[in-house]
Amino acid sequence: MASISLPVGGRLLPYELTGRPVPLKGRDAAAFPRVAFAAAHVVADPLADNDPWVTPAIDWERTLAFRHRLWDLGLGVAESMDTAQRGMGLGWPEARELIGRSLSEARGRSGALIACGAGTDHLVPGPNVTIDEILRAYESQIETIEAEGGRIILMASRALAAAAKGPEDYFRVYDRILSQVKEPVIIHWLGEMFDPALEGYWGNADHMAAMKTCLDVIEAHAAKVDGIKISLLSKKKEIVMRRQLPKGVRMYTGDDFNYAELISGDEEGYSDALLGIFDAIAPVASAALEALGGGRNGEFFELLDPTVPLSRHIFKAPTRFYKTGVVFLAYLNGLQDHFAMIGGQQSARSLVHLAELFRLADRAGVLQDPELAAGRMRRVLAVNGVA
Repeated sequence: MASISLPVGGRLLPYELTGRPVPLKGRDAAAFPRVAFAAAHVVADPLADNDPWVTPAIDWERTLAFRHRLWDLGLGVAESMDTAQRGMGLGWPEARELIGRSLSEARGRSGALIACGAGTDHLVPGPNVTIDEILRAYESQIETIEAEGGRIILMASRALAAAAKGPEDYFRVYDRILSQVKEPVIIHWLGEMFDPALEGYWGNADHMAAMKTCLDVIEAHAAKVDGIKISLLSKKKEIVMRRQLPKGVRMYTGDDFNYAELISGDEEGYSDALLGIFDAIAPVASAALEALGGGRNGEFFELLDPTVPLSRHIFKAPTRFYKTGVVFLAYLNGLQDHFAMIGGQQSARSLVHLAELFRLADRAGVLQDPELAAGRMRRVLAVNGVA
């Protein structure tokens, strides 16, 4: 096994890699007992002549190849979500192109599951933005995606969070949008820990009060709602809401802290999955879902439980910087040749944070080629002046 010296406590200490990588194996989503989307990241183009903090540059070949990898593993692709740095480096013009390219790739494959984020991020939030403008912004993005034959993930709106006077404005917006969509959508309730601009979403800073408004919206349009993804990092809140959903409406867990037990479920139900961490641990997630589908619940937890400490580390506060850890793992696993991100977000986490991520990924069996990963970790250390 490989060994490497990693920073901890202000000094370098030797670390011996001991993890056993979960083997790569193609799988069909039909073998899974849950619908499972991975929110996929984008690969930056490090050779582009651009201003990285201002103008995104995407390596389209590697970005689309990563989506094919997810499909090969039986996972669906949640396209142009916050994992792709949507609204955090990736603007609507780039997201629109990404959605079009990904939908085209999906059409070339049998059974490729994909859903695409529609929001209002081309509308700059401000005190003068009206509800009608927010409605038109949503409608514009939805029209673009539906014209390509895409399925909608209805993303939370920063502009709506800033403009809404109370729950009634949320109901007005979602009532109109859900009345118009062609196919059932996935609603995304993204918590303020992921995006501080979304604090007080659904018209209330108290999540339980906000939940009532959200449930009222879903109840009024249950036929147009495939499910809801909540990202509040609270197992209790997700279960409470899951048990109140109308029949036939799915709960898609967005809880990157407690996903294993939420997907497994309890005597009253379970959650499907739409997770950023599934981007980073795709082979393990795929194997675990196959085990669950085969009734091998013990194996399901044996595979996923070691990934939970890794996920909690990647998504630790400030949670919005989790994308850095996701892309770092893609680099360690040889899925891209560099650790560069749009918006320069590779600098959002410390070297110590990345070193601990490396250890946890090894223990979770997430490093597909330990020797390659160790070599790439050494390069990152060297760039940061650590020999």
